[in-house]
Amino acid sequence: VQLQASGGGLVQAGGSLRLSCAASERAFSSYGMGWFRQAPGKEREFVAALSKSWSGGSPYYADSVKGRFTISRDSAKKMVALQMNSLKPEDTAVYYCAATASSGRYFTALGYDYWGQGTLVTVSS
Repeated sequence: VQLQASGGGLVQAGGSLRLSCAASERAFSSYGMGWFRQAPGKEREFVAALSKSWSGGSPYYADSVKGRFTISRDSAKKMVALQMNSLKPEDTAVYYCAATASSGRYFTALGYDYWGQGTLVTVSS
């Protein structure tokens, strides 16, 4: 599976950005999809995930983004999006999309099999 993330950029605090991740896999719906981020000098951390479509497509969020970020999937377009609202300077990071063929290990980077190249989000104060 090849993943291509896009949509990053520079935004002021309180603003919004929408990240997109395009997948090459025809069986896109059979993969759980996640977004992670990595700030300078910090470990990669979980942001949001969607379980496989056939298992309900349930969303999961890190506490730090709950209520501000929304993850969604368009299976026909083989894309997953991350709508980010009310952005804060601490949201500044490189954001990565990832895909997993497994079920349940959505919160850890180790649970994912495929990764996109990352897109930089910078939130100014």
